[in-house]
Amino acid sequence: MTSRMHTPHTTCPSCHEEVFLDELVGGRCPLCGYSLDEDDGTCSEYEETLERSDLGWMIFQFYVFKRFCSEGANPLQVMQVLSRYEELTQCNPADAEKMQFTLEVPMSRWERLLPKRCAKCGRIFLLGGKATISGDISSPEHVKSYTCPSC
Repeated sequence: MTSRMHTPHTTCPSCHEEVFLDELVGGRCPLCGYSLDEDDGTCSEYEETLERSDLGWMIFQFYVFKRFCSEGANPLQVMQVLSRYEELTQCNPADAEKMQFTLEVPMSRWERLLPKRCAKCGRIFLLGGKATISGDISSPEHVKSYTCPSC
């Protein structure tokens, strides 16, 4: 009787009964048939919440995030643009396609040396300032503009 107490056992996540591992039938609980091979029941809750329709949205977010981060945009700003786009698609899909964005990006070394024209005041400046990319979310192209330090 004492040898049975020391054998490995677990609790079935489906029927919540104690099951000894040597009693499993093909890796399944002998009482309810739940598979206990590799799954201990911890991930089954999350599998139910992830739907197939979410997959397309996740892929879209990944590629937009990758595109803007490769330009040097702040990841937090990119996620804010994506969440704003998601809110617009739920309210009015027609407005979501024309959603405008503006993200601040760092200037390359070459851009820092070249003269730039300020998008706000029109002055030409050499040092300092900020670079931004802007456009609408449906267009594959975006416009890069510069702002002088005084603006």
